[in-house]
Amino acid sequence: MKVPLLDLKRQYQSIRKDVDAAVGRVMESQFFILGPEVEAFEKEMAAYCGTKHAVGVASGTDGLLLALMAMGVGPGDEVVTSPFTFIATAESISRLGAKPVFVDIDPDTYNIRPDLIAQRITPRTKAILPVHLYGQCAEMDEINALARPRGLKVVEDTAQAVGADYKGRKSCSLGDAGCLSFFPSKNLGGAGDGGMVLTNDEGLAAKVRLLRAHGARQKYFHDIHGVNSRLDALQAAVLRVKLPHLDAWIRGRREKAAYYDQGLRAVARTPVVRHPHVYHQYVIRVKNRDGLAKHLEQAGIGFGLYYPLPLHLQKCYAELGYKEGDLPASESAARDTIALPIFPELTREEQDYVISQIKAFAGRS
Repeated sequence: MKVPLLDLKRQYQSIRKDVDAAVGRVMESQFFILGPEVEAFEKEMAAYCGTKHAVGVASGTDGLLLALMAMGVGPGDEVVTSPFTFIATAESISRLGAKPVFVDIDPDTYNIRPDLIAQRITPRTKAILPVHLYGQCAEMDEINALARPRGLKVVEDTAQAVGADYKGRKSCSLGDAGCLSFFPSKNLGGAGDGGMVLTNDEGLAAKVRLLRAHGARQKYFHDIHGVNSRLDALQAAVLRVKLPHLDAWIRGRREKAAYYDQGLRAVARTPVVRHPHVYHQYVIRVKNRDGLAKHLEQAGIGFGLYYPLPLHLQKCYAELGYKEGDLPASESAARDTIALPIFPELTREEQDYVISQIKAFAGRS
């Protein structure tokens, strides 16, 4: 048997008629950049996330970049964030000439530890950028409590956690801005790149809208230096079809996760859930992660290593002076974690096969 880490074809087959119709609608209109589809999707996403404003951009990375730009982050500033995440999180800080300041993670949730953030705040700190990793929200009350008295901005990296709840509120509504990725593999994924900035701050939303279109309110008249980062109408149309299915897909992921929990708890460290999880990834920890990865590959089972080298040890951040051992929880997670196949259409037979192979490996080990 072969079990993929993710199979988007199964999702497409379930909504093919509606997706094809939406794409056809855009093709008939020949309106491809921003326009009515994007405006409608922005309103629908704002309503879903519980924010007043949503601004579609070209990618999740650009969402982070433009949110920070709109907040005035620039050379000489510092932004506190996690080292255990995709490079885009810190890259958005670096591209503005600011310095990412890495704070270690909670080994249970893989999210940034609020109790360590205060130690890294300096007069140069401009913002805190928590990551809701794998689909579970960071401890936002504690993070906001650190930020507000100091006048710091809070930007949520919600690339992996669309639809996640935190004390009755949705991700993207918990800080000054929340940034989404619609990369195809995400829980709400498009047919290419796409992203969004969500906020309750009208001024911030207006600034992001200005920045995404070369700093122009009117064509050929530019108020500020911006970039070209606009959500395509085709992507918005596809995402509008998918959004009404998101909550059902999340329930499906939670059901798969619960079944894994039951089957694997005796042989692996299964996810610790403190806030309602949407399981963009189902990640376990084992002592011989690389051995298990090799075993799963031989068994025809897809897996993911998110992330094998934390950002503070990446070559591109060597100038920051971090060394191995500085952020031990992140380094341990990088060595021990492995993501298993999880998507709503995953079958019980496939899950049983994954569980049996992991137990077989554990028995040999």
